[in-house]
Amino acid sequence: MSGAGAVRVRLDIGYDGTEFSGWAEQPGRRTVQGELQEALARVLRVEAARLTVAGRTDAGVHARCQVAHVDLPAGVWEAEGDRLLRRLAGVLPADVRVREVARAPEGFDARFSPMFRRYVYRVSDAPGGVDPLRRRDVLWHKRPLDVDRMNAAAAELIGEHDFAAFCRRREGATTIRELLRLSWEREGDHLYAGTVQADAFCHNMVRALVGALLAVGDGRRGPDWPRRVLTAGVRDSAVHVVPPHGLTLEEIRYPAETGLAARATATRRVRTLPGV
Repeated sequence: MSGAGAVRVRLDIGYDGTEFSGWAEQPGRRTVQGELQEALARVLRVEAARLTVAGRTDAGVHARCQVAHVDLPAGVWEAEGDRLLRRLAGVLPADVRVREVARAPEGFDARFSPMFRRYVYRVSDAPGGVDPLRRRDVLWHKRPLDVDRMNAAAAELIGEHDFAAFCRRREGATTIRELLRLSWEREGDHLYAGTVQADAFCHNMVRALVGALLAVGDGRRGPDWPRRVLTAGVRDSAVHVVPPHGLTLEEIRYPAETGLAARATATRRVRTLPGV
């Protein structure tokens, strides 16, 4: 956990990702991590406040319920902890908010302790396009969608698999993931929400899965196509990665305090599939 004389602090965060180049700090680019670390350093008068996040979101992706932790000197936390939330609200830009600040329990790790992350992708097939007030978080799909077809295809992808066909590979990183939920429901007239929940995700996985299911929903592909792509195990150029703005990180769930450290240890294991 945190080092001697340090306190680990949990931050619950929300942001509109439209104007950000993603979560992770990058030289010369505006990022969520960069804004938050700058704000923390400013209000706490510390040289550096390095955040560890539960899930790195891409450029344009939103978060209603992001989680990060930071290790602070114990004296700083004791002096500033009670007023840190209000002070951050006074210096952060309007498109990122810290909703809650609390001392983290023993064994907490924002990145490795979660049981699952839940994203929702919102799409509209309204003939006239997306409601202008929802243009930042809803994708317009020009073809009519059939939710039943999308759910039939989605059901075939649930479980632990190698999702290499739906991920952008990264050196040394596994593409084996356990997909806990993948389903679509109506949120309104011509408005649909696709929920994607897993223990973790590889790069572009959510948006690639959504793209494949939209192709099924509008009739361009059959309900068995996403499963065939998954089984092939290689990136398929026919899988369209949908734009980021329709995607929102909605929930990150952690175990009870007594299970935090064990969960972090389990998450760090090298994943393999049975028989591999």
